[in-house]
Parts: sequence; C-alpha cells; structure tokens
Amino acid sequence: MTAPDPMADGATARLLDRFLADLRALHPVAVWAHGSLAGGDYQEGHSDLDLIAVLESPIPLGTLRRTVRLHRRLRADEPLAEKLHCSYLTPDTMAGADRSYPTWAHNHALKRPVTPVTRRELHAFGLVLHGRPPEGLLPPTSDRELNAFVVRDQKEFWRDALREARLWNLDVWVDLGMLTFARAGTTLRDGRLISKREALELLPELGAPVEVVDDIRRRRYEDPAPPTKEWTARRRELTRNYLGPAIDDLVTTYEPLTRA
Repeated sequence: MTAPDPMADGATARLLDRFLADLRALHPVAVWAHGSLAGGDYQEGHSDLDLIAVLESPIPLGTLRRTVRLHRRLRADEPLAEKLHCSYLTPDTMAGADRSYPTWAHNHALKRPVTPVTRRELHAFGLVLHGRPPEGLLPPTSDRELNAFVVRDQKEFWRDALREARLWNLDVWVDLGMLTFARAGTTLRDGRLISKREALELLPELGAPVEVVDDIRRRRYEDPAPPTKEWTARRRELTRNYLGPAIDDLVTTYEPLTRA
C-alpha cells in the first residue's frame, strides 16, 4: 500500500500552507518536518505533524504569545491542526539535547526537548518546508548520544509506563509502545532509524504477539474502527507481557555499551 503524498492537494497541504503563511510575520529562519511526515509513513488524520521552527534570536515573550494565538486560530479553522506539533528554536539555542524549547503540542503550550532521535532524523531525512536546511544550523548527534538516549527512553519511560495498566487500554499506547521498541532495537543494533511501517513489519521477528501486530496494522493502514472491549483487555495483557521482558533484555544488552 503506497502512502499518499502529504504535499499533494489535500487537508495536510492546506494546513501546512496556512501555517507557513501565518508564521511568515515572525520571520522564521527555517521550518522543518520530522517524524512520519518526513520519513514517508505519514497517514493523514492519524499521524502527527511534527515540525521544528527556527526563529530569529532571541524569542521574546510577545513572540511566544503570538505563536500560541497562531496555533489557536489554526485549531479553530482546520480540524487537522490538532495533529500539528511545533517546537520553536533559535540559531543560538540549538545545541544541547537536554535544553527545553517552547512547543505547541496536544493543543496547548509547553516546553520540551528536541531529542537526539529527532535531531538525527532531521539530519538524515528532515523535510525542509521553508528556509535553511538543518546542516549548518543544527549540531549533529553522535552515535553514543543517540544510543544512550534510546536506552534511557526504553528504561525510564516505557518500562515504567508498563506499571500503569490502564494506559495500555488505549490504542496510542499500544501502538507507540510496540513500534518505539522495534525502532529502538534497530537503532541500537544497526545504527539506523526506521519508519513505523518498517517497525511494524519487524515486530513478529522480535517475538511480538502476532495478534497485536495485526491489530496495529489494521487500525493504522486499513480500518480505523476501535477494538472491542474484550479485545482491548486481552491486547493490554499481551502487550504488557511482551514488552516488559523485551525491554529488560534490550536494556541489559545495550546499557553497558552506552557507558563504555
């Protein structure tokens, strides 16, 4: 199945055009896409639109307020804008993956880092929507920094999240938990970043429950109808029972290598 071109005429193209036009008043140095939109696995209405905007330095409080108003207007006019997430950087604050940046995500303003995975994605296959490319602006991410983050994310976020059983009743936790694990293993083993589609195809080889893999594939690429209550409960336990030991094995194998 070939994914539709997100830059062709349609809701995604209209939203991006509107966003770039509204952002022009803030004189962006660059606007980049990463994640599914840049990686060729974008599903309109399902995938997030993950963006980075580089504004002139510094970003005063008034500018931050304007970005919030911009996103609120988009949300009011464009239903797909709920999926648009954007972090705002400046040329002199781009170094350091631990730094937090003003971000619009999940329909509100917050601050969060631009992770080593995102930074590597931008250099590997980032989509330039406006202005300068990442090269020359965004410092590269070393393999050691990338691997250390991937291990830490599996150990400290996803492994801990498995203790909250109620989370795993939700489609998004099942999907991201399984796919992020497969992507993490590939990065650590082969040094590659892979798409969610590639991760989905890899999961059976990693011993993941085939029923869960098929469920993710159906909802993501075929039929978005929600699962039944009975299957939700069974899927939750299949997913947690698989990911717990799988993450433990991954961390045991690769954490020592990130400290070498």
